[in-house]
Amino acid sequence: MTEKDIPEWLLKNENYVPQLDRDTFVNKSITSLLSVLSHIRRQSGHKTDLFGINAAFSVIFTILFVVLLSVSRGLVFVITANVYLLFMLCFLKSEDIVVILKTSFGVAIFTFIILLPTALYGNFYSIAMITPKVFASVTAVNILSRSTRWNSITGALKTFFIPDIFILVLDITIMYITMLGEFSLDMLYALRLRSVGKNKSKHTSLAGIAGTMFIKSKEMAEDTYAAMECRGFTGEYRIYRKFKFSFADALYIIANVLIILCFIYFGRYLRK
Repeated sequence: MTEKDIPEWLLKNENYVPQLDRDTFVNKSITSLLSVLSHIRRQSGHKTDLFGINAAFSVIFTILFVVLLSVSRGLVFVITANVYLLFMLCFLKSEDIVVILKTSFGVAIFTFIILLPTALYGNFYSIAMITPKVFASVTAVNILSRSTRWNSITGALKTFFIPDIFILVLDITIMYITMLGEFSLDMLYALRLRSVGKNKSKHTSLAGIAGTMFIKSKEMAEDTYAAMECRGFTGEYRIYRKFKFSFADALYIIANVLIILCFIYFGRYLRK
């Protein structure tokens, strides 16, 4: 074949430049999954709880703290509770402090915006009380989440005679979040790498990912059930670690007793 016989389109240089496309949704999904997985892995990597406090004390006093905040009608106690929580934040890592404050301030600002119409009609009590209560409640729960390992929390629930089925669902859910999160990351990475040019039917790809995730979760559930059944799991959780009362537990109990005394002294929950 001579040069004259070669089609003209074969002699042209191919400078294909794909059209730019927006991957904001995929990138945000990857970032969110990485944030959740890194948080779970960081907690699982700790050999002990951050403050060295028994998880049973942390769980029960956090629940009690949120209940006291909910029923309190004294602004002084709410301010004292927020000061106590900010003091506890000082003992966490800087990245944990940033994440907790971002979440707490975000929820508090949203609550403030929702209650703003009541302030316009002269009801300043609700916006002045509920907003700091929400901030303190979210901060307390996040401190518990960031300072205590997941397996310690499930062990603490068994200490309080929580039904085994509830602990099983919670434990399996946390494990599935990690495994399915890693699987979702791989699929999102593959989707982003294989997307060349402008894709006008992204919903089709996302629907495929959702369907694959559903099938994968169903297979994992069946495999988990079969593995637990083969190993003789009867649905009963047992705690094998011995309880050890430490100096950190004593300080934590004293601090929470002082918070309860402040609630009794400053609380005006029977008055408006």
